[in-house]
Amino acid sequence: MREVSCQEISDCVGKLAIQACCVQTDDIKHAFRKARSTEVSILGQNILDTLIENGKIAESNMMPICQDTGMLVVFVEVGQEVHIIGGYLEDAINDGVKKGYTEGYLRKSVVEEPLFERKNTTNNAPAVIHTRIVRGDKIRIQVAPKGFGSENKSVLKMLVPADGIEGVKKVFLEAVKLAGPNACPPMVIGVGIGGTMEKAALLAKIAAVRETDSKNPDSRYAKLEDELLELANATGVGPQGLGGVTTAFKVNVEWYPTHIAGLPVAININCHAARHCDAEL
Repeated sequence: MREVSCQEISDCVGKLAIQACCVQTDDIKHAFRKARSTEVSILGQNILDTLIENGKIAESNMMPICQDTGMLVVFVEVGQEVHIIGGYLEDAINDGVKKGYTEGYLRKSVVEEPLFERKNTTNNAPAVIHTRIVRGDKIRIQVAPKGFGSENKSVLKMLVPADGIEGVKKVFLEAVKLAGPNACPPMVIGVGIGGTMEKAALLAKIAAVRETDSKNPDSRYAKLEDELLELANATGVGPQGLGGVTTAFKVNVEWYPTHIAGLPVAININCHAARHCDAEL
């Protein structure tokens, strides 16, 4: 049984939070370069140039890519041969959030409760934590700061099997058009299909932070990803909603078995920064 301390977990989350908020991943940088070479709108090209420059400035100065440093979503895969010592896993993660957002001078945007007083927690904790027990003796942590310009444009629809692929495409296209400029396009769009209501939403979130140069391993769903991306870019929303052929960098689809009477579909959108970062302990 391999031991991992809560202090290691906390330190890791703190570093990842700062990294994710300030440094774009290589796949996003590549997506920008590709989009710049294919965008036909002059205004769209100028906007992409500005966003690329913004990313460079953020990385060189370790400053946030965006002023909305989000609510931190944390995916944790804990190997079943790992023994966590020195505290409680979720406390360690949230201590890391506090450390990262305080020491990194990241904007604190989380409120204690959602409806009445909405008092700021002043440290951006707690995070939204998704934990899985997996094989092995490692812990993998992925953080995804989720800004709410894009998060607010999430869509969940409980379709019936008769709606089929065309029904999924309709829900998707309506979500993209509704998001428009508010999700800070070019977007990375996650689509979750199957399971139950909450499973579809989680699948969409997982898809939204998948690498833009990845493909669904099932060729049918990989083809659907390409078709949905084509639909998104045909809307003409374009970079920052000001027109062009680059409304989305990538559409990622994740799926799960579902009930004979169901076809849940969830859409989760990331802005152009599509912030995420991961590490293994």
